[in-house]
Amino acid sequence: MQTKRVPLRKCTGCGEMKPKKELVRVVRSPEGEISLDLIGKAAGRGAYLCRDAACLRQAHKAHRLERAFSCEVPANVYERLEEELNADE
Repeated sequence: MQTKRVPLRKCTGCGEMKPKKELVRVVRSPEGEISLDLIGKAAGRGAYLCRDAACLRQAHKAHRLERAFSCEVPANVYERLEEELNADE
């Protein structure tokens, strides 16, 4: 019997490869709105982060979400994402 393959994704904050279920997806919708996608099925361009505010701060410091989404990410979006991550824990 074959074992089921676990999909891996790379955290944009720390750069570690982890199972997709352990990460949270940040999505830029077709309208340009950036938000957390806790289910992982929202339409749009996605980037993955660990469920840790420290990884979000690393991604903010190195402008990794800007690179992943090819657009400017305002500081208030990072603050909102950090609040949502802390509320999720």
